[in-house]
Amino acid sequence: MASPELAHSIAGWPRNGDFGIIAGATVPLGAAWWRFLGRDDPGFGYVDDDIPEISIGVVEPARGRGTGRALLGALVEEAARREVRALSLSVEPDNDAMHLYKKSGFREVGYHGGATTMVLALSPRT
Repeated sequence: MASPELAHSIAGWPRNGDFGIIAGATVPLGAAWWRFLGRDDPGFGYVDDDIPEISIGVVEPARGRGTGRALLGALVEEAARREVRALSLSVEPDNDAMHLYKKSGFREVGYHGGATTMVLALSPRT
């Protein structure tokens, strides 16, 4: 919350349209969420006002065990159910999650601050 460029992705949670999920029945292993961030307060992965930007975090011991893949799958499934046309994200090129995003169908659409902006189209109009 001390970093304004990151705080807007969770400040005032939940707002209308926000969605999130936590992995781990008794001990949190990770979390994933999306938020619609507007042109006036964009995230690093911002592409359009009607495309939410996703964030995923997995604790170190749970990395490489499918937790991130499960969280991403839950986001994609819910976005499709809600007829969200696409999801966006920002990832640093050396982050191991880049492989997961590419395998999941995200495509690179730009660069911002040394990170790659990616989009997953969920409907034909994207």
